[in-house]
Amino acid sequence: MSKVHKLKNGARVHLLPSSGTAAATLLVLFKVGSRNEPMKVWGGSHFIEHLMFKGTKKRPETIDLTKELDRYGAEYNAYTGKDLTGYWVKIATEQIPVAVDLLHDMLFNSKFEAAEMTREKKVIIEEIKMYEENPIMHLEDLLEEAMFDGHTLGRNIAGTAQSMTAMKRNDVIAYRDAYYVPENMVITVAGNLPKNILELLERSFGKVKPRPTVAEHVNFTIEGEWDTPRVRLQEKPLEQIQVALGFPTVGRAHKDMEALKLLGSILGGTMSSRLFIEVREKRGLCYNVRASVDAYEDVGVLTVRAGLDASRLTLAMKVIVEELKKIAKKGVTPAELKMAKDNIKGGTTLRLEDSSNLAEFAARQELFHGTVESAEDRLKKFAAVKLADVQRVAREVLNFRRVSIAAIGPYKNEADLLKHFPSSMMKQEGKAKKSK
Repeated sequence: MSKVHKLKNGARVHLLPSSGTAAATLLVLFKVGSRNEPMKVWGGSHFIEHLMFKGTKKRPETIDLTKELDRYGAEYNAYTGKDLTGYWVKIATEQIPVAVDLLHDMLFNSKFEAAEMTREKKVIIEEIKMYEENPIMHLEDLLEEAMFDGHTLGRNIAGTAQSMTAMKRNDVIAYRDAYYVPENMVITVAGNLPKNILELLERSFGKVKPRPTVAEHVNFTIEGEWDTPRVRLQEKPLEQIQVALGFPTVGRAHKDMEALKLLGSILGGTMSSRLFIEVREKRGLCYNVRASVDAYEDVGVLTVRAGLDASRLTLAMKVIVEELKKIAKKGVTPAELKMAKDNIKGGTTLRLEDSSNLAEFAARQELFHGTVESAEDRLKKFAAVKLADVQRVAREVLNFRRVSIAAIGPYKNEADLLKHFPSSMMKQEGKAKKSK
């Protein structure tokens, strides 16, 4: 288990030394994402991430930031989710002081100039269009829009062209200043660490003045069941359609999360999983079919998705639904459970050989749970899962009266899509909301 260090201003730090490498990764996470945004800054978390690369007083232009890292062959980037925003640099150990100074400068001294913000809005609007025109990328957005309808979790992370255009500079800065505070920040450094790393962090990130913490987000709650699936469509004349089914699950810290992850792996996490064998290998109905489990603090999603020719949708959905009902009714075999556990153990071992993944592993735990368990302790939880646990969560989660469906293809309305699904799982009523 990693021990947390606290800088003088309260910022949390985890140091994760590892041998056999000459590099290290510095990661800074903030507990803020699109679910925290009021409507006037919808897309603001992602916008702020972009603006952090647009210049500081010390480094006035974007190129002044990027060339300093490019000089040393560093890898670097940033990302925004619905509940977090992250910034990272992977660099040779002797250049870690450069990474620390530059990331601190970006995150707490960026200028957010009005002219630059106006230009970057245009860039983000083009990014939104790119995602909307890419069916594989856009499908997840549509599914969560259906599942979390009326809640901030259902909103697109990047916002819309309209929300970006309307966003005001003062509102963006106020939102940034509310969440980019030491109490809301976790720093991890993983790899070959310099001896003075804590001193470097104290002299930079430790100088940020603490401010009052912000209010927590509003939790999503699942209420009852419904007769008709929640559906979102994007009508598009595609040869290969994209379709996804989503079932709400528990949040990421729940005791059933390991059983759910194993269920997802057995269903569609590998090329030897049930759905891959039954849908692709035995019947040749699609190129890609998979299942996965992802979670936020308060709610998760078990997703089954496939890309296939529209003419095969009816049979593919019949087979997929049958497999979901079968695993809920009969559970999984001892051999399947052991293989899933071995797969997760092996995959975790491989991922954590990389310092950037190791930094992420620790930072997310500290950010959302306030503690960091070792990979060994995490894997013990998977090892302890029993056959009965997997069957129980399958029965609880694979409830077709709580299913949401997203599809991108030549479907004019909900009825046009749902006629391809087994009638036993739904009532075909209502009209779907389309994605423009």
